Amino acid sequence: MTDNAIGRRLHRSDADSVLLVAIACTGYGEACSQSSSAMNSASENLAILQTASLTSVLEQQLETLIIEGALAPGDRINENKLAARFGTSRGPLREATRALEAKGFVEVIRNRGVFVRQLSVEDVCELYDVRGTLFGLAGRLVSQRVTDELLNKLSDILDKLDAFSDADNFESYYPLNLTFHQIILEASGNKTLVAEYGRLANKMHLFRAKGLVQGGGMSVSNSEHREMFEALKDRDPDRAYVTHWEHVERSKYRVMSAFEKRSHEE
Repeated sequence: MTDNAIGRRLHRSDADSVLLVAIACTGYGEACSQSSSAMNSASENLAILQTASLTSVLEQQLETLIIEGALAPGDRINENKLAARFGTSRGPLREATRALEAKGFVEVIRNRGVFVRQLSVEDVCELYDVRGTLFGLAGRLVSQRVTDELLNKLSDILDKLDAFSDADNFESYYPLNLTFHQIILEASGNKTLVAEYGRLANKMHLFRAKGLVQGGGMSVSNSEHREMFEALKDRDPDRAYVTHWEHVERSKYRVMSAFEKRSHEE
């Protein structure tokens, strides 16, 4: 969604809200005509709804900027600049940053302002630990409901990942790797698990060294994928849990090793 599209979307939302109020009053015409205070109350409620809608849209837009790297870890949130960019006042923008603070994407530093949060190595390790547990659970759940159609889909992806790995093509490997993981998560049938895993994965974008591991570990990673696949194919819940958990745990150590190596080089 473009910045200008945000304004157009909100105008349409406002019009829809007015229509809803009108329809509500049509159903209770006598009550609506008794006093202007009822209309004032409706107007106040509409204003609250409009502000809430704007705040929600701004929150989504800011989170996208952070995840995509347009706002990098450590960057200061410039309210004036962003308000001008989105064509809004600073009030809703401030509410949006408060929501992002609650979600752990930004932090308020007293007398300095709001900044995109930077994850420490310890923070990242904690995220990996929780992600590993969730992904292990996803593996266990999928093993109990896996279909031949799903196995065929995963097998095809694994073959393509092998080809990208052999060609040292990280740019093609990485998005397909994410697809492989997402298919398993969604196949678990647990919407809460999928949502929480996604939230944790998004927070990984706050790690200042997120781009450390690019290539080099593709063949190892896909070998682990095949261990996961075999556990799912055998419908073995315990082995599925372990292989999926170990995949995330090994990824954590690969990232930490690369980070330590770069720190020593610097």
